[in-house]
Formats: sequence, structure tokens, C-alpha cells
Amino acid sequence: MKNFILTISTFLFSSSFLFGQHQLTELWVSDKSLPIPESVLYVPGKQELYVSLIEGDGMEKDGKGGIAILNMDGSLKSADWITGLNAPKGLALHNELLYIADIDEIVVVNVTLGKVIRKIPVPNSTFLNDVTVNDFGKVFVSDTRENKIFQLEKNVVSLYLDEVPSVNGLKFEEHYLYALAGKELWKIDDKRDHVVIAKDFEQGGDGLEPVGNGDFLVTCWPGLVYYVKADGSIEKLLDVQGQMNTADLGYHPEKKILYIPTFNNNSVIAYQLK
Repeated sequence: MKNFILTISTFLFSSSFLFGQHQLTELWVSDKSLPIPESVLYVPGKQELYVSLIEGDGMEKDGKGGIAILNMDGSLKSADWITGLNAPKGLALHNELLYIADIDEIVVVNVTLGKVIRKIPVPNSTFLNDVTVNDFGKVFVSDTRENKIFQLEKNVVSLYLDEVPSVNGLKFEEHYLYALAGKELWKIDDKRDHVVIAKDFEQGGDGLEPVGNGDFLVTCWPGLVYYVKADGSIEKLLDVQGQMNTADLGYHPEKKILYIPTFNNNSVIAYQLK
């Protein structure tokens, strides 16, 4: 009886531990006709997904890039909603303006008109990667190769923060700017001071999305997805290294669905977070 009780207790403890972990369940895979999707943005007002498409080389100004639109079931709504870009990556939406990081400039799209209204050069930039906007419309954009974060305010670009190693994913949340700096997640205050709230990702971080209560989802381009708790602990949700990439994700907060652009696999995959 003693051994039986011990076995049951061990099972319950193990089950409790397992069920306490977050998990991903695949929902759908889009048609593999998206030429190098780098970033996905969930658009709640329209129930659509904007997807940035590099198509050509990620550093080349070839005019091949653009933005596609997917329906919420992964079907293609528009393959060429926005065209004539170079190597578009991160996306951020504020009111009716979509901001796009495109090598060394910020492209601004009026989503109502469905056209580019402005291209703003970012001096001394070489690899603009992700972009986010605060509640007042100030735009932040990362330059991974220059280790810098720039800001755009009233159409004027300036350096916001320097020496942010391999900075990529950005998200403005609750008065703070969060940034993936290499294998760390930084929390940056309005004085531009930072604390490291999570670290030791296996690869440099790419996409960053808040899920509430101070928790985040993080993707790493080589094929990793993490759940980051507010206390800084991390759970590995997905490891598909060598099978596909996991670039700059989108997230549906009400339904808890992740949208992962697979980059070289030319598709978007939706996962349910449980």
C-alpha cells in the first residue's frame, strides 16, 4: 500500500508538472505560395493577417517585396496588396497607418487606401528588422546589424538607443519598450535604462508578442518558439530547427492563436496556445 500511494503521488506530481506547461497545437498551414514571409501582423478590426514578403534577397533593393493578406483560416485574400518594396520585415499598425521596416527606410502605408503614402529614410541604418508603435504614435524600429533602435516621431527619425546587441523583435507594452537583444529580452524605460527580464534563449530572438500578465511569446528564426513568464523563466514550446524557420510571429490575444511565418518554407502556420 505504501508503494502504491508513493506511485500515485509521483504520477500526480508529474501530471501536474506536465499540465502546467504551455503547449502548441497546429491549426492550419497556408498554401506554400508566399515568397519568403518574414512577419505576420494580426489586424483585429479587419479580421485579417498582414504578411510581409521579402521574395528576393533580404538585403537587396530589388523592388520584389510586398505585403500579402491572409484570411483568418489561412486562405489567401490578396497576394499583392502592397508591391514595389525591397525586403520588408517587421510590421506595426497605428490607427490607419501601417509601418514597415524595409532595409534602411520606414515605409508607411495608408491601409484604408491600400497604398504607400511615405518612405522615410533612416540615416546610418543597414538592416532594419522589427517595428512597434506606442499609444501616441511614436514608432520604434530595430537595426540588427548596427545594434541600434531608432525612433520616428512626426516624420523625423533619430537614434533612440545604441549598443543593443543584435536587436530584433520590439514591442511597446504598458509604458515600456521591450526588445530582443541577442539571446536576451530587455525591458526599457522612458529614461532609456534597461533590465534583462529573460535570457539564455538557444538562438537570437526574432519575434516578440505579449500574452498578458507580463508574459511573452518569443520566436528565434532558426526554428524555436518560447513562452516567457513574467518572472523570467522560459518554456520551449516548439523546436523545428532544421525543418523550417520561425520568424516574426503574429498573435490573436482573444483566441490565443500564434501565426508563424516560415520564411524559406514560404508559408504561415497557425498554432493554438494551450
